[in-house]
Amino acid sequence: MNTLLSDIGSCTICSEHLPLGPRPVVSAHPKSRIAIIGQAPGTKVHKTGVPWDDPSGDRLRNWLGVSKEVFYDVEKFALIPMGFCYPGKGKSGDLPPRPECAPQWHNSLLISMKELKLTLLVGSYAQAYYLKQSKKRTLTETVAEWEAYLPQFFPLPHPSGRNNIWLKKNPWFENSLVPTLREHVKLVLT
Repeated sequence: MNTLLSDIGSCTICSEHLPLGPRPVVSAHPKSRIAIIGQAPGTKVHKTGVPWDDPSGDRLRNWLGVSKEVFYDVEKFALIPMGFCYPGKGKSGDLPPRPECAPQWHNSLLISMKELKLTLLVGSYAQAYYLKQSKKRTLTETVAEWEAYLPQFFPLPHPSGRNNIWLKKNPWFENSLVPTLREHVKLVLT
């Protein structure tokens, strides 16, 4: 795993497309029990090199019901984005994750984690990549049908502030699904 993480850390496969240059951000361990597959680092995470070190991470930890200490324990959580580097700014937020990363690195990471019990698919990019034809027509439908993807996957919306409108339109997520998510996380970690 150390060699794999070092190889990812020195990856430059898409450097010509990265406005801030390559800075792969990933965290994993052979004993990780839960993998969180997100989108791509934002500028703050690019700067710190710490996954989910931003308001989205604060909201995600709240949804999971875990402290920062537990969240950053690599034997508990692997933090793997679809694109390992900041992809740049688009018209309405950051650009999509670079398409090279997941096919290049994800399989090797996931098979190296022998104790992996659950993979949280955060956002539509992770859901499209991993669920393929089994994902529903919309992210809302996919998240609402979360039980269909267990025991391997648990789809979630992205915790970004850009999704505040989605959260307001779908109060069932925080009222019903988040408590269930916390139970699943607690069960896997104990």
